[in-house]
Amino acid sequence: MDGYFTSHAHDRLRETVRSFAEREVRPRIPEMEAGRTVHRQLSRLIAEQGWLGATVSREYGGMGAGHLAKTVIIEELSRVSGAMGAMVQASQLGTAKIVHFGSDEQRKAWLPAVAAGDCLPTIAVTEPESGGHVLGMTASAVRDGDDYVLNGRKVYVGNSHVGDLHGVVVRTGPGSKGLTALLVESDRPGFRTGPQQPAMGLHGFSFGELIFEDCRVPAANRLGEEGDGLAVAYSSSVLYGRANLTAVSLGIHQAILEETTRFASERVRYGRPLHELPSVKLKLGQIQSRLMTARLAAYHAVHLLDQGLDCDAELMNAKLVNVESALDSGRNAMEIHAAAGLFTDRPIERYLRDAHHMFAPAGTSDVQLLRLAEVALGTAKGSWSEQLADLVRREPVPAV
Repeated sequence: MDGYFTSHAHDRLRETVRSFAEREVRPRIPEMEAGRTVHRQLSRLIAEQGWLGATVSREYGGMGAGHLAKTVIIEELSRVSGAMGAMVQASQLGTAKIVHFGSDEQRKAWLPAVAAGDCLPTIAVTEPESGGHVLGMTASAVRDGDDYVLNGRKVYVGNSHVGDLHGVVVRTGPGSKGLTALLVESDRPGFRTGPQQPAMGLHGFSFGELIFEDCRVPAANRLGEEGDGLAVAYSSSVLYGRANLTAVSLGIHQAILEETTRFASERVRYGRPLHELPSVKLKLGQIQSRLMTARLAAYHAVHLLDQGLDCDAELMNAKLVNVESALDSGRNAMEIHAAAGLFTDRPIERYLRDAHHMFAPAGTSDVQLLRLAEVALGTAKGSWSEQLADLVRREPVPAV
């Protein structure tokens, strides 16, 4: 797809990110796998490269490079480490709420810091009892003079334990108009993180719990108006979350192909390379085909997003195709590796573990299918990409 969706500038960006990932990230993977906890130093080092500001305009010190460039960045980091790709995608997801809903003052205060790597933002929506049911949340904020007082818990928050600025959606009233988004600095009294729990994969990345106990936040930290919280949550998930998780899956998928073809070329069975066995060659062909289709879906969706066109359905489909195909290819890769794939001296088991982490966030595959069915039936409820296209057009994105 070189020259079709991507330009020479995208190719140079890919080379830069890949070189960094091989030089700085890959040597730290054993440490991250052994520690199974957030790697703060590496997270900060990656942030300092300026990549969190891929979709931040140059007016605020960002790259102004757009969603396709953002996809390339996340994809190349994820090719080496799904955890670090997830770290970048979570921060860029947190950035989206300020880009689209922040006031001029909030953008000037926070976006340059994000672009410089001095601030890692998050977005916190999910709760222990309500899960993905946004309207079921109970974490609350009560207005008290010039402040809001927050109480409640948020879980599965990307960059929970390394984030500096948390975009928290809380309940300020009943129903769908009773949700409001607030920016909460990590050093505010009344805020703390819960213990970091070891997870199946993405070792080096934190996605944990935020706890608010009478945490006072200035009303000036509110994103938009009271009642805009649902729009903040949904638009961030649809336009950024699905695209970003697609990119992580794509990078892992690329790594699965590269590692499996390497293994099948090095191993000798019956006096010839393993890949010459018809059953193995068929599986390699399946992985290659899935990867090509997945990349096409991913790049097409974010290309439309960069153009300010209606692409909600394409973003849903891109996440569906990329997550499911990476998991299917991971299983094929394990079948080719057989017992050798079960040991940690080869990364294939890590890729498969990490790929499973992309399934639930921003909607499971069942959720994507249900929404795509609504598209087919003509019953889809609006388009976030169309609603926010005017904001994108007001701040033209320069070439990479």
